[in-house]
Amino acid sequence: MTVRPGADLAGRTAELELIDSLLAGEYRAGPGVLLRGDPGVGKSALLNAAAERAAAVGRYVLRASGVECEAGVDFSALHQLLHPLRKRAGRLADHHRAVLDRILGLAPGSSPEPLVASTALLALLDDLAPDGPLLLIVDDVQWVDRASATALGFAVRRIDGTPIVFLAAGRTGVDGFVHHIRLYERTIESLSEQSAATVLDNRWPRLAPGVRRRLLAEAAGNPLALVELPTALTDRQRLGQDPLPALLPFSGRLEDTFAASVERLPAPTRKLLLLAALDADADLTTLQTAAQGSADGEDLGPAWQANLVHDDTATGRLSFRHPLIRAAIVRAALPSERWAAHQAMAAALADEPERRAWHLAEAATGPDEAVARALDEAALSAWRRGNPSGAADQASDEAAVSDRRRAGAAAAVTALMRAGGLSPHPADRSRRLVEAAYLATTTGQLDQVNRLLADAGQAPDSPSGLVFAATARLLAHQGDVNAAHQLLTQAFDHLADAAETNSWDHNGILSALGLVSLYALRPEPWELLHTAMARFAPEAVASFRLCYDAYVNPARTSDSIRERLADGFAALPTDTAPWQIMPLAYAAFAMDALSDYRYLVRRMMERERDGGAIQMVISGLMLLSHDSYARGEWDEADNLAREGLELASAYGYHLLEGHLRAILAKGAALRGNMDLARTRSEETTAWAAPRGIAMSQWYAWSARRLAAMGQGDYEEAYVQASRVTPPGTPSPGVPGRWMVLDLVEAAVRTGRIDQARAHVVAAQRAGIHDISPRTALITAGAAALAANDDDAGALFEAALSLPEAARWPWEHARIQLAYGQWLRRTRSPRARPHLHSALETFDRIGAKAMAEWARNELRASGVGTIRPDTPTSTLTAQERQIAELAATGLSNKQIGERLFLSHRTVGSHLHRLFPKLGITSRAALRSALEAMAPDEHDRAARPAFPTEGHDGQPSRSATHA
Repeated sequence: MTVRPGADLAGRTAELELIDSLLAGEYRAGPGVLLRGDPGVGKSALLNAAAERAAAVGRYVLRASGVECEAGVDFSALHQLLHPLRKRAGRLADHHRAVLDRILGLAPGSSPEPLVASTALLALLDDLAPDGPLLLIVDDVQWVDRASATALGFAVRRIDGTPIVFLAAGRTGVDGFVHHIRLYERTIESLSEQSAATVLDNRWPRLAPGVRRRLLAEAAGNPLALVELPTALTDRQRLGQDPLPALLPFSGRLEDTFAASVERLPAPTRKLLLLAALDADADLTTLQTAAQGSADGEDLGPAWQANLVHDDTATGRLSFRHPLIRAAIVRAALPSERWAAHQAMAAALADEPERRAWHLAEAATGPDEAVARALDEAALSAWRRGNPSGAADQASDEAAVSDRRRAGAAAAVTALMRAGGLSPHPADRSRRLVEAAYLATTTGQLDQVNRLLADAGQAPDSPSGLVFAATARLLAHQGDVNAAHQLLTQAFDHLADAAETNSWDHNGILSALGLVSLYALRPEPWELLHTAMARFAPEAVASFRLCYDAYVNPARTSDSIRERLADGFAALPTDTAPWQIMPLAYAAFAMDALSDYRYLVRRMMERERDGGAIQMVISGLMLLSHDSYARGEWDEADNLAREGLELASAYGYHLLEGHLRAILAKGAALRGNMDLARTRSEETTAWAAPRGIAMSQWYAWSARRLAAMGQGDYEEAYVQASRVTPPGTPSPGVPGRWMVLDLVEAAVRTGRIDQARAHVVAAQRAGIHDISPRTALITAGAAALAANDDDAGALFEAALSLPEAARWPWEHARIQLAYGQWLRRTRSPRARPHLHSALETFDRIGAKAMAEWARNELRASGVGTIRPDTPTSTLTAQERQIAELAATGLSNKQIGERLFLSHRTVGSHLHRLFPKLGITSRAALRSALEAMAPDEHDRAARPAFPTEGHDGQPSRSATHA
């Protein structure tokens, strides 16, 4: 295994800069630095880096390290530090040489007195100083023997101002000799999530995603754990082919670092810590109850003194300084001790059936259906995020409820796996493993699904949910919509009737069918979903039914769908499960109404990010990104899509990953980045086409259409638009309803007027305009574009005056631009305000290609514009005053008389300000000044411009003025 140099120092830039400053002699806070930190946090790695950097710049390096077993041996650390200089001592005075010879074991005699040894050490350092700069390094200072500590402390206090620097490291909360030197202390914190991932990936690049996440969680930013935990796993475990044990094995270095301090604790302390380690939610009262009088709070004193635990005052719980301390405590206990501890915790938690079930399961020595059923209930409750009934537990401690929420989906998977192992009957075991497999597809544990399904399939009568769980994994991981639809079609006839189908199968079945339907964009999967919903009680499938109606038949019942949407979101419990909210979110997206419910989707996402239904989080990010694009918040949309893409890639959700890439391809095209849009769309098409992922293909085609339109290639734009919605046959379903304006515009600009008008008529007959205010705007704008000149003006005005039209800035600005073009072509002076407004919107949302198009139209109308990214000089106060007067039609002489300037000075000012405004004539002054969008104070201060009447001529009041 090749490790990149410096790979284990990720996230340590600030510490390395401090070391470089110390070595360069730029550090002014004393003779050296003490690095403090927890065991394994990387202090020694930083000392190693310091030694390498010192040697690279010509510093001589002396090193020593305290060792616990040598802490009682006088001068053991000093012997280690000075051993490389044993021959150099011969250059010292006889009395100093004799002392150092005794310390180094080169001469007989007892250990010297501390002061004598200290002066001898300082003499040696003084002798070395003229030869060049020196770095002294001492690691694990808490274990340096007292005699060495005295001598080193004496010397270090006297080296300030010499070319000698001192660097030491010690554990947090443990004092050593450096405590009395008063060195500057730098605390070395655990690595951030990103830096920890970098360290792990550099050392172990081929870990399975689930294994990688488990290691990152248990290492909790500790570099030693990140490097060492994988070494104790087998190759098959690292690749995800075999399951990880409940208790990860320790390497020898981890045993030395974390286990040694636990083994020294008194027996009552270890007993309390074991109980706490087996239940993270247990408070001190529960622990004392479980200890049954054999231990009390005072027995935790040694653990506090050893800096292993601390009290969480907010929750009353005992918190371990690092997760591996918890693991070390459990590992140090005998199997019989663990069994007894679980039994004791189960007895202490008699009033909390979910937690009690976990402990009973861990204490079970063989199959036990009662315990398996209890775990079933615990899993369902964890998945629903509350009591077994699914209601919010408002009376419970808020922190405990929060922890259960975060653990929800992942905890449900673990509970069902354990329940399967405890099931006496093969059919029950198989059913529970299938349920675990299905939930694992939502929690990012895709590498476990195949194994769970294989184990479940060994039962002679495997449950019907087996194929649906397998399909869910196939969809999520491979994204093969065609294969998933075939599997579902073949398996559906074998599905048991509603009376035999429990809630797990219900959600698994409909979710799998829903995903296939959404991404296939074909009627057959939707028909299968419709048939499947009929097998269940109407109230159990209400959200799926709503999603079906929003995608398949929204036009004639849009008001009903919106009302049901509002009722559905309002009825969600406070502790909403992800499977309850996501069908509603998809339906709201289809109805262009997601903005009204974004906060609910975000709340679910924040709850599920940590150990929850990560698939739902990614889907939520994807839907919110869609909505942000529609609302003109393109920066936000890009950020959401990239965040979703990162998660999808990390967890192996290739279906969502491919679709998010398609969204970003369309986003690049919207912004005018044509090369990036084409590259991304080609990648998406190549991946999506053989898998039947029509939705992602549509976004790829849409990206190509937008890129073509941005470059004026309307023929290509028409071809790409026609691939989504053939001319004359607009679909009210997603995404055909959103493509009406695109196809009509491309058809009009390529001379296909008849096809454009036929498409508009077909869209109106299909009722697309009734679906949402957005589709009403799209349909009305398309009708105006395709109309003849006699009708176009009124149709454009009608489209732009629709309720909520400005809520959809991309479509609204495109219609304004088209109207402005039509007005300019008909030589109406009213073109400029519409073109200005379109330009302003395009600039604001970042539509560069369309903004350039609007600028060209404004230039053609006689108005120059300035690009927002072009640096220009602002007008001075006098230039602004002259420009405003000139815009009213005053001559240079008249302006000069008003401002007490010569007409030549006025002309000179106008000559200089024209380039600033991007114009070439006085006629364009008024529009250019309006385009500068001054604030209200400036508007009130300047002379009023003449206003146009309805016929485009100055109004009577303006002429009179």
